[in-house]
Amino acid sequence: MKIKPVLSHILLITVSILSVFPFLWLISTSLKGGAENIFAYPPNFIPQDFTLENYTGVWAKVDFLKYFFNSAVVAFFTVILNLLFSSMAAYPLARMEFKGKRIAFFAILATIMIPFQAVMLPVYLIILNLNLIDTAGPIQGYLGLILPFAVSAFGIFLMRQAFLSIPKEMEEAAIIDGCNSIQIFFKVLLPMVKPTLAILAIFTFIGSWGEFLWPSIVLSEEKMFTLPVGINNLQGIFSSNWRYIAAGSVISIIPIIVFFLSLQRYFITGQNEGAVKG
Repeated sequence: MKIKPVLSHILLITVSILSVFPFLWLISTSLKGGAENIFAYPPNFIPQDFTLENYTGVWAKVDFLKYFFNSAVVAFFTVILNLLFSSMAAYPLARMEFKGKRIAFFAILATIMIPFQAVMLPVYLIILNLNLIDTAGPIQGYLGLILPFAVSAFGIFLMRQAFLSIPKEMEEAAIIDGCNSIQIFFKVLLPMVKPTLAILAIFTFIGSWGEFLWPSIVLSEEKMFTLPVGINNLQGIFSSNWRYIAAGSVISIIPIIVFFLSLQRYFITGQNEGAVKG
């Protein structure tokens, strides 16, 4: 019996348990009734006063459906725009030759090292000057949440690596058939990188759905709150209903799990395509 594979599996199992445990504890807290102390020591992982009232109560406490709808709109259009713009930016970097191509590519990659918090103030001022805030209307409010994340350097890099993995003979055959650059991009290349598009969609959706900092800064009207900001409303100044917060958090995580599982078959393939050396 080889020791190395056994140790590797033990390590992986341990890391998996540590990663999943906070989520399981969140579910446990959401199922505990008011008669049970959620801060008891030693802690009780299995609820002694099992109840589902926290899930029904959180819907009555805040306008959860409206928060859910706002998050869905923002996440949907952020994913669509990110897939489109990242692919369009990556296409010339991967398949065309022009002066300054490498400089442009490395300049885009350099922005990955800059945290969003460092550029948040100028982005916020731009949003204000363009009047893309919720007080101007719901459409402007949605645009203010979507546009700053409509394209990403990570997405451009990932799509460029995917385009590089496609043989040039595919483009040559399309050109012989009379296709122009736009037709080659939409009808030939994009269908061939669906796994990478799926993995980019997963990362973009997770980031957009769970974004708290930017919506909490831009939004001022409660009817425009996204789920993370809306759930934060359950936390009061002097007291907090942690059972409701846990229940709301569990509900907000469900769309992420569903979205990931629906695209799971593309996940590994997309990762492999994105690993091609440029």
